[in-house]
Amino acid sequence: MNFMEEYKSKLITPEKAAGLVKSGDFVGYGHFNLFPAEFDKALGKRAGEEGLINVTIDCASSVRYPEVVKNDPEMRTFTYYSNHFNGLERKLGDVNRISYVPTQYHDLQKIRGEVVQPFLKKNIMCILTCPMDSHGNFNFGIAASETYATLKNEDMIIVEVNEKSPYCIGGAMESVNIKDVDYIIESDENVFMMPQAGEPSETEKAIAGFIMPMIPDRACLQLGIGGVPNTIGALIAKSDLKDLGVNTEMFCDAMVDMYEAGKITNKYKTRDVGRSTFTFCFGNKKTHEFLHKNPQVAAYDCNYTNNPKYIALEDNVISINNIIEVDLFSQVCSESNGIRQISGTGGSLDFHIGAWESKGGKGILAFNSTYKDKEGRVRSRINPCLPSGAVVTVPRVMVHYLVTEYGAVNMKGRSIWGMAEGVISIAHPDFRDDLIKAAQAMKIWSPTNRIPF
Repeated sequence: MNFMEEYKSKLITPEKAAGLVKSGDFVGYGHFNLFPAEFDKALGKRAGEEGLINVTIDCASSVRYPEVVKNDPEMRTFTYYSNHFNGLERKLGDVNRISYVPTQYHDLQKIRGEVVQPFLKKNIMCILTCPMDSHGNFNFGIAASETYATLKNEDMIIVEVNEKSPYCIGGAMESVNIKDVDYIIESDENVFMMPQAGEPSETEKAIAGFIMPMIPDRACLQLGIGGVPNTIGALIAKSDLKDLGVNTEMFCDAMVDMYEAGKITNKYKTRDVGRSTFTFCFGNKKTHEFLHKNPQVAAYDCNYTNNPKYIALEDNVISINNIIEVDLFSQVCSESNGIRQISGTGGSLDFHIGAWESKGGKGILAFNSTYKDKEGRVRSRINPCLPSGAVVTVPRVMVHYLVTEYGAVNMKGRSIWGMAEGVISIAHPDFRDDLIKAAQAMKIWSPTNRIPF
């Protein structure tokens, strides 16, 4: 058979595909924008079906409200897991309808590919893909992630073809061939896009102002999710910086602005010279159009982009990520609010370690020094200790730079006294006296400590 004949022979309806799921099956959905909308809708209709029980669904940052969750509020049929929470999944977590799977992002490639845990092997994997090309390949689009490694070990592979998905040139492990696909379904659902970023706040501008002088010409950039990384990107686009490279987990909207301003050339990278490397994208329409079949960028699996030993091969890696809070021991939480899961470890730790190991590199963790609680009271994001249940995302021995709107401090090589002093120096002035008193009570403040306010 030629490719189109094989395609037609494997084409089935979403309902027929969902009907292949049996009791006890472990079903994988594609991560991020590889979420299979039509398959999920059809499978969700089977919630409560007599004889169908104990079906486990695995995903990450679901871009749609899962029908398998919506139609099964008491979990009589489906259990839902995520490797990285987003806003939608956070709300599901609040009602105990989803469980987070702690993950250091680059590890997923090994965990999925080598089946370190036998129970992680899925019976069925369904992912959204681009239409089949002339060679019989289905491109994963904007989420190479750990997709290829996961597919390698599954019993059944179903692809949900959607022509609205941007086609992202690889790298490697960015597509699956029809010979390895068991069934095909089709979809015309709109692909999720981020809204256009708003104007940065004055606080974000102040934080970015401390970070910009830390970025040299020929730096290799990683920008995380959030206002500060996007603000940095906008400032870089207007700066005098030259010949920047990109090796990032997420390709963000600000990178398109940097390309258009001529700041990104990738001329001096060690790997993939001339190309920006990434593993997934949450972007707006302009970013999707930029990535589509663009040879200036390359989609790779998450181990290639996120493994610290590979990141460190580049010189001057500048990694910028947001965090939630930090304590006086320099322990960083980027993923939970107490026991409430907010996001996940993701690639924050991967890149923070890799940047430190890079020649001339800097791991930068940025955050607003304060926030307002539900009652409108101003609270500090720097506290004596992390609150009960808060997850340590970056251990104190690995923290490099911490940056707020009040300054930047290098935490490497400091004593516990020095860590407390450094963290307090970038706290909001209204909270510094109380933090000093707490440090004294905790015996992590030397009588000779002096902070120039």
